[in-house]
Amino acid sequence: MKDLLSVCDIQGEVKHILELAEKLKHGEIEGKPLEGKTLAMIFQKSSTRTRVSFDVGMYQLGGRGIFLSSQDLQMGRGEPISDTAKVLSRFVDGIMIRAIEHKDVEELSKYSEVPVISGLTNVEHPCQALADMLTVKEHLGGWEGKKLTFVGDGNNVCNSLLLITAMLGMDMAVACPDKYSPDEKILNKAKKIASENNCEIIVTDDLEKAVKDSDVIYTDVWVSMGDEKEQAQREEDFLPYQVNEKLMSMAKPTAIFMHCLPAIRGQEVTAEVIDGPQSVVFDEAENRLHAQKAVLYYYLK
Repeated sequence: MKDLLSVCDIQGEVKHILELAEKLKHGEIEGKPLEGKTLAMIFQKSSTRTRVSFDVGMYQLGGRGIFLSSQDLQMGRGEPISDTAKVLSRFVDGIMIRAIEHKDVEELSKYSEVPVISGLTNVEHPCQALADMLTVKEHLGGWEGKKLTFVGDGNNVCNSLLLITAMLGMDMAVACPDKYSPDEKILNKAKKIASENNCEIIVTDDLEKAVKDSDVIYTDVWVSMGDEKEQAQREEDFLPYQVNEKLMSMAKPTAIFMHCLPAIRGQEVTAEVIDGPQSVVFDEAENRLHAQKAVLYYYLK
């Protein structure tokens, strides 16, 4: 595949890309494989981990990244995405975009002649999912026979995790209120993949059922960028789904806690959990760099 817009784009290559990430992290791939390469990095949304990991990743691989906010580009003044894609294709070797709408990334991909990598949309966050699976393997030794429970909003991160866990043979449960379920189309696709890989996916509002026997407890903010108008209602709806010590005690004693960050302590997770011994959130954040480097190596080399 030319582009990485969804975890589905790398269905047959997930393990290979994760192996690349491990090799890059441990210095087993030397030299500057992307020397002379340039990555355009378009940001319609603010970012810490995505921006820094792609920028540093390109530098460490011998290339360079160019940061472009939507206000820096003529896109911000109405230039069609198709024109932007065609022009950037003449200048750079790849485009990473962190976008508000998934359809904008699809259009960029349609007209670009160079690889397009999604750094997040309202539908998926494939690069985060790769970093998460690298973290799971490091702490649990693998994926098959393990269970990940996502607690809270069935959002873009949850969507990508549904797909990637199914591809790797890992069980996944989503604990959320009914109206915040994951994307139906993605959920059905993930269930089909899971059935082929002898693993299970469940979506339920029953916290105890979802968390039981879980090896990983994962959550994200209750109010994502773009959902601010729903903040009061969301905080009320998700209050029973806070990840706290009581919830963690329902999982396996050896369970790890994960969060894609940024986190709001006292809302989706308590400080005792995210700053406690079961938390691996900063290993997870670091692995954004290694996963991104693997994606860049795979798509741009």
